[in-house]
Amino acid sequence: MWLDHRIQDLFQIELPIIQAPMAGSVGSEMVIAVAEAGGLGSLPCAMLNPEQMRAEIGIIRQRTSQPINLNFFCHQPPQADPTRENAWKQRLESDYLELGLDPQAPVPAAARSPFDSTMCDLVEEFKPQVVSFHFGLPERSLLDRVRATGAKIISSATTVHEARWLEDQGCDAIIAQGYEAGGHRGVFLTDEISTQAGTMALVPQVVDAVKVPVIAAGGIADARGIVAAFALGASAVQIGTAYLFCPEAMVSLLHRDALKRAKDNDMVLTNVFTGRPARGIVNRIVREVGPMSDLAPEFPLAAGALVPLRAKAEAAGSGDFSPLWSGQAAALGREIPAGDLTRQLGAEALAPLSRLAPAKSPRPA
Repeated sequence: MWLDHRIQDLFQIELPIIQAPMAGSVGSEMVIAVAEAGGLGSLPCAMLNPEQMRAEIGIIRQRTSQPINLNFFCHQPPQADPTRENAWKQRLESDYLELGLDPQAPVPAAARSPFDSTMCDLVEEFKPQVVSFHFGLPERSLLDRVRATGAKIISSATTVHEARWLEDQGCDAIIAQGYEAGGHRGVFLTDEISTQAGTMALVPQVVDAVKVPVIAAGGIADARGIVAAFALGASAVQIGTAYLFCPEAMVSLLHRDALKRAKDNDMVLTNVFTGRPARGIVNRIVREVGPMSDLAPEFPLAAGALVPLRAKAEAAGSGDFSPLWSGQAAALGREIPAGDLTRQLGAEALAPLSRLAPAKSPRPA
């Protein structure tokens, strides 16, 4: 009954719904729930060390045999820039003093690691059905090792140029990440974010530009978004913010409350939390320093100096210094378990999709 079955066939899943791999907010519980409901559960691994990865994947494999996706960042490790890092600390000094923190204390490390040989060892060991990347793709030798496991490889594109590049590198499907999406932009061939397209404009252009299936992402939180994505030529959707309302999401009460109150114009792209542009709910640090700051060190180094501020503020019940990641459709969220959300989204989208004209036949290989 779906207009395009290519993603279901490719990933061997029942529903063309992919739960976005939101680092720090998703763990094994959500992956299991989505997978058991027929969608593709995605485990974000960029903030996990090898022992944590092994434990999380082990839990998933004990409780579901359904296909899963392991997601990794593949950014270049940053070059140390003491001048810029000191300028960033100086910009935050008044906030440190206000909260009774020592501005001269060592900056904690930022826990976001790019895909490497150790992570690839775990992919080879556990053999997930899908491996996804953000910020492009890893080096060819690592990509070849992943492909040799039999995993399907996907990555995010924020422009048609990036989508074509990913297809040329052998991606099995491409995530077209519209401007509305929450969390980090997947940009890797450009630093320019002000000219990027929204989901409605990006998806059909990517569909026309590549032969592989396209997964629509950005601003999709209910059945209407899913139907629109398929009408634009997508073969599946990736949904993030809507899953943050689920009890399985590992978000703070402060973050949950902010999501519940969020309106369509409360979100902004900002680099102050990590050094890369990411969409979240506006709070004090974004208003005072950003949203885009030239002082923020290269990704992920900007995050370190905010760790003490965030911890102290959250302990006092404030999200002033916390990354409150959210896409622009947060107001459409519903507080139900992740499995129920997945099943409901699938069922609610099928009825209107059945009334649409047959989809255009996929372009021949």
